Amino acid sequence: MIYDAILVVSFGGPESKEEVIPFLENVLRRRNVPRERMLAVAEHYYHFEGGSPINQQTRELIVALDAELDRHGPRLPIYWGNRNWHPLLADTLRKMKQDGIKRALGFVTSAYSSFSGCRQYREDIARARVEVGAGAPEVDKLRAFFNHPGFVDATVERMREALHEVPGNARGNVQIVYTAHSIPVSMANTSDYVTQLEEVRRLVSAALGHRNDALVYQSRSGAPGQPWLEPDVLDYLRQVKAGNLASPVVLAPIGFISDHLEVVYDLDVEARRLCDSLGLPMTRAKTVGVHPKFVSMIRELILERMNPGAERRALGSLGARGDVCGEECCLGPRSASSGQSRN
Repeated sequence: MIYDAILVVSFGGPESKEEVIPFLENVLRRRNVPRERMLAVAEHYYHFEGGSPINQQTRELIVALDAELDRHGPRLPIYWGNRNWHPLLADTLRKMKQDGIKRALGFVTSAYSSFSGCRQYREDIARARVEVGAGAPEVDKLRAFFNHPGFVDATVERMREALHEVPGNARGNVQIVYTAHSIPVSMANTSDYVTQLEEVRRLVSAALGHRNDALVYQSRSGAPGQPWLEPDVLDYLRQVKAGNLASPVVLAPIGFISDHLEVVYDLDVEARRLCDSLGLPMTRAKTVGVHPKFVSMIRELILERMNPGAERRALGSLGARGDVCGEECCLGPRSASSGQSRN
């Protein structure tokens, strides 16, 4: 298959106080979320002067990927479009059309399969193409990469860095608490999201030779009465302290590829505040970000899609994810809130 561009697709986020409410209104349009809840989330942004780190981190990833492609090929222009805030997908596809781009490979900044992490992005791309109209570039999404060696190995190295920060006399009783974005249980039931997270947890802990670990969830944003994936990270940290399950903990946000708002607020602010109050020492591992192995992985995904006979690398027992999702994959239940609302 011949491609003439790369499209990086992310969630998007505000970069000033003035953008916070319009951004959240855009994210939550057509969703039954009380305004009080939206205003509560807005306070998380105001804690950081209204700016989410996600846009800048996406820029940094694009710079790193551009340098990787410049060094090793294929030399393709990189465009950037967000689902929920500027630069919006439709505007980017319109620019690509003007530039004569016909077919692009889409790299979505989500490692896992779920409605919010896969299908919704594909639907948003399709909707943007309709908005642009005739001549809009075709976009083929790259496969989910949760078990690709580039993602797993970069995660392992980030974990080693975090474990090294734990005082030597406490490392024998440290627990790794892996975190991922919670989603409605009904939505989790239509995807392999939990299975994939458990696989990454297993692969990373095995590489580290570490057995004391747990998988928990964070950043719930749905109605109180709706079942979401649990345990919540804050509830679990209380259990660690009450049950004396570990002396220190290392929080590892494996569900995210960058240190955006949900990581820096929910973990660096809320979880740390709780751990301090409990007297539970806490270290937080970095996400893969622009780790060289992760950036190299993106190039590898591009090459394997351009060359169908290329090796499709994957660790563990689940194998490489297919390029094209089935019709029943990662459905979004009508009764479920559509996942992530903050980045």
